Amino acid sequence: MTRPITAGSDGSEESLAALAWAAREAVRRGGPLHVVHAWRFQGQGVAGAVDRETQEGWARDALARAVGTVAERHPGLTVTTDVREGDAVAALLAAAAGAETLVLGSRGHGAVVGFLLGSVGQQVIDKATRPVVRAGDEATAEAGGREVVVGQQGEPEDSADVIGFAFEAAAARGATVRAVRAWALPTVFTYSPGSMALADEAGGLEQYERKALGEALAPWRERFPDVPVVEHVEMGSAGQVLLTVSADAQLMVVGRRARRTAVGARIGSVAHGVLHHAECPVAVVPHR
Repeated sequence: MTRPITAGSDGSEESLAALAWAAREAVRRGGPLHVVHAWRFQGQGVAGAVDRETQEGWARDALARAVGTVAERHPGLTVTTDVREGDAVAALLAAAAGAETLVLGSRGHGAVVGFLLGSVGQQVIDKATRPVVRAGDEATAEAGGREVVVGQQGEPEDSADVIGFAFEAAAARGATVRAVRAWALPTVFTYSPGSMALADEAGGLEQYERKALGEALAPWRERFPDVPVVEHVEMGSAGQVLLTVSADAQLMVVGRRARRTAVGARIGSVAHGVLHHAECPVAVVPHR
């Protein structure tokens, strides 16, 4: 059974932009769209509150309006919906577990502060076991660059899920994959004779990084021979390097360690930076 592209909708402008992005992605991939609306009952003690049945009706009406717009734009698309009473984070995480990708909006953006995910989006990205896309506002969700940018770090097995997602997205779009590997000079704490010997064998630190990127991309080039690839190796912080090449991106793909630590799951500094500052939609892919 094909996993759906799933979107979280709450009736806000940002969630409607995310829903529009999710619908286009479902059409590109030839799969269904699933839309989730979570609502919480406002008790009688809240000023202006009405009964539970009326509040649920409002939630269903809001979702029906949003889905109606999608159906008009994509008449052949299969769309299912789910209205859930309760915690939005729990509802979205449950929906994400069975999704190809979960798509969320943001709380808008500004030139100084960047995109604001809000507590719900932050927690969902922290904990989701499937890829999550921050679509952004309407202008960002409609971004039409020519590339899918993906950040690659570590060994090939470390980034396989992340790169695989990027190649699948590029194939669906007829786009180019720009694979980015950022590197820095070793510090006194990370220097070792063994690591420097490997770099020397490769012809220097930059050539070592290029070789590492090429090895990570090799199986995906073979699997997707029609997807053009640009290998981008640059000295600098990963977050900054990714942001400098985001202007021509339809989508940026970064990884997040799926394992939990003593203080819980964390998005990571690179993913956090691009989520808040990349002008294009950003996909965060959990990996081991």
